[in-house]
Amino acid sequence: MADESTILSVGIDIGTSTTQVVFGRLTFKNSAGYFSVPHVAISDKKVIYKSDIYRTPLIDRIRIDGEKIRHIVAAEFDKAGFTPEDTQTGAVIITGESARKENSEIVLQNLSDFAGEFVVSTAGPDLEAIIAGKGSGARQYSIEHQCRVINLDIGGGTTNAVCFDCGEVIGKGCLDIGGHLIQFDSNGTVTYVSDSADKIGASEGIFLKAGDPADYTLIYRIASQMAGLLHEWIGQKESRLIQTITTPGSSEFNIKSSGCRLCFSGGVADGIYHPSKKNWMSYGDMGILLGEAIRESRLFSDYQVIEAKETIRATVVGAGSYTTSVSGSTISYNRDVFPLKNIPVLKLDEEEQELCFKGEGEKLKEKLQWMQEQSDSNQLILAMKGKNNPSYAQILNLARCLTEVLDEVLDKHQPMIIVLEHDMAKALGQMMQRMVPEQSRDIICIDSIQVDQNDFVDMGKPLVDGLVIPVVVKTLIFG
Repeated sequence: MADESTILSVGIDIGTSTTQVVFGRLTFKNSAGYFSVPHVAISDKKVIYKSDIYRTPLIDRIRIDGEKIRHIVAAEFDKAGFTPEDTQTGAVIITGESARKENSEIVLQNLSDFAGEFVVSTAGPDLEAIIAGKGSGARQYSIEHQCRVINLDIGGGTTNAVCFDCGEVIGKGCLDIGGHLIQFDSNGTVTYVSDSADKIGASEGIFLKAGDPADYTLIYRIASQMAGLLHEWIGQKESRLIQTITTPGSSEFNIKSSGCRLCFSGGVADGIYHPSKKNWMSYGDMGILLGEAIRESRLFSDYQVIEAKETIRATVVGAGSYTTSVSGSTISYNRDVFPLKNIPVLKLDEEEQELCFKGEGEKLKEKLQWMQEQSDSNQLILAMKGKNNPSYAQILNLARCLTEVLDEVLDKHQPMIIVLEHDMAKALGQMMQRMVPEQSRDIICIDSIQVDQNDFVDMGKPLVDGLVIPVVVKTLIFG
């Protein structure tokens, strides 16, 4: 009988409009035989508690109120019947307009005793798009049906788009379109109009400003224009207006959407799939009208729309799950710098990997720089499949390419960390070590580990006389 154990995971998602907490129970099973190296993996995962959905408390338009966030999290721990000591893993993810550098520090300071060893990360617009697309079930659908799926995650401040082709990310981007961009009070007076909502309204001859009455017809016209812009954007009909409302730091969404299926997530998605029976002013913003406008737009008539498994909770990636395993026994590291904690993964696809095996590093350099812009971490793990039986020349080319590019892009005190699926880490690592001045940079190459984009990895102290390294992969509980 295989050994089993369970752990408790907690996730905290802090977005532009909403904050929520999720607890999950993760079951682990040792699937190895008596005479094999232990292999531990998740055999079951279950969400056991979902918090209320709170308005994200802010000090001003962009700064999170850390003390109020702490009160929310503490109250939800009490309601769920858990203490911080009960939880063994989790993550705090800050997304949308709330994802500012100073907010990460505010959250860390206020939640340190709740999430001391968790992943705490601000997600740039591209990474947020990928995270939401996994959480909504769009990626899994594209794998199961061998098709392309575009996920539109429509939150309070932005719409993050990602396209999966049989599970692989082939396009991503972000526009400043969301349900919180026009706000009004209980008296029906407009209190806030964002820059992007102002530009979109002006294109229709509508000039709405704070202090004006919240007029249904005018705001619905702006919502309809937003829906039309989303249709043009994913349909590759780029306009000057779309360029002006593209979220800074996002990629161009430059894929052909013909034949793609469409999935919606985010706070507005509930109103898209299930039109609200509430008064359109109930939430104090334009979210209900934006959902109605999208449902009546060409996004629904021109695409096959699939139901999301998660909508407003799609980006609750904080309820991370562990996949614990050990590396292969043919690994390489020049110094024992372990343990290493919470290192984000950048994974190369097959085409990008092949260029590296040919010694061509320009694409790798671009992707590394993109990752550094998207993530608030100074470290990263470069992951790839590798090859079953690479030739000496291929390993030499790969070692030279990785060494030169990583040495140029990474901070001088950061290690070069390579994670491969196929058994070739020892040869690659030894070649890389010969290509850098002695002890000038730590180089770690391990294999027999499968990771994915957006995962975070812990590496423990080496075991069995240094032959293997225990690895913990923190990944999404959804998708």
